[in-house]
Amino acid sequence: MIDTDGDRAEWNFPAEANAVRTARHAVRETLRAWKLDSELGDLTVLLVSELVTNSLRYASGPIGVRLVRPDRDRADPSRPPGLLVEVSDPLPDPPTERAPGPEDEGGRGLGLVACSARRWGTRKGSQGKTVWFELALPGE
Repeated sequence: MIDTDGDRAEWNFPAEANAVRTARHAVRETLRAWKLDSELGDLTVLLVSELVTNSLRYASGPIGVRLVRPDRDRADPSRPPGLLVEVSDPLPDPPTERAPGPEDEGGRGLGLVACSARRWGTRKGSQGKTVWFELALPGE
């Protein structure tokens, strides 16, 4: 189970070309408000862009993005809190990691998530799936 006590922000974007840009802006502004932009902003925005782009490529319904910053007071002391990021879409099929060739224009998103995040995974929802990742908070 993923702990979601703490600050959260969530959005739903239509599956349209400007969803990636709008999601990047919303995530950056939220991280700025939470004073996490300088350390986590660029990486979080890059990974959200990759996952929203994947959703746009393969799904035809709304795309959900959610950020959760756990409450440090309630965090498990054995595991430092991290920034949880989720991208959901109505397509039930889990994403597939692949090894793109040097000339391929796509196929690197999940690899970026896998090598950048502290943890990541997918889960089925009542309608579709969620790809999530966790980044260590500054000082952790």
